[in-house]
Amino acid sequence: MASIIGTFSKRDEAERAIHELKREGFGDDKVSIVAKEDRGRGGDRGEGGLKMGRGTDVSGGTVTGGAVGGTAGVLAGLGALAIPGIGPIVAIGPIAAGLTGAVAGGLVGSLVDLGIPEDRSKFYESKVKEGKVLAVVKADDNEVNNVREVYSKFGASDIEIH
Repeated sequence: MASIIGTFSKRDEAERAIHELKREGFGDDKVSIVAKEDRGRGGDRGEGGLKMGRGTDVSGGTVTGGAVGGTAGVLAGLGALAIPGIGPIVAIGPIAAGLTGAVAGGLVGSLVDLGIPEDRSKFYESKVKEGKVLAVVKADDNEVNNVREVYSKFGASDIEIH
């Protein structure tokens, strides 16, 4: 199983990519997103804005369940917490589980747990610090190209497969 990782400049780009992957059968246990909690305030989140819970914007910090775009049941496991060196973030999917326990390893440790090498994990942590939205999808070898295509279709950059 591979981890496909990429960054999005806007929350609505990440939201649309995740919606497409969910429609194609990727379950909650395979899709993770991490974003700075304050990201999305103002005009940079685009039209849809990444929302979690029942219509609660991620930037509000409310932990009420999980969904992207306010669609109940799309993604579960919303977590809002402070990561040393990054500040307040929100995370959904398997990566959230790695962040909600001991935060000693922070985002880098959680990415390493998902199969991303440490040096690349540090690179992606820096992207989250810059305000990018990070997406990681676990996929079988025959699904990797599909995930990469969906990421590209919705504007992801820094796409890598590990």
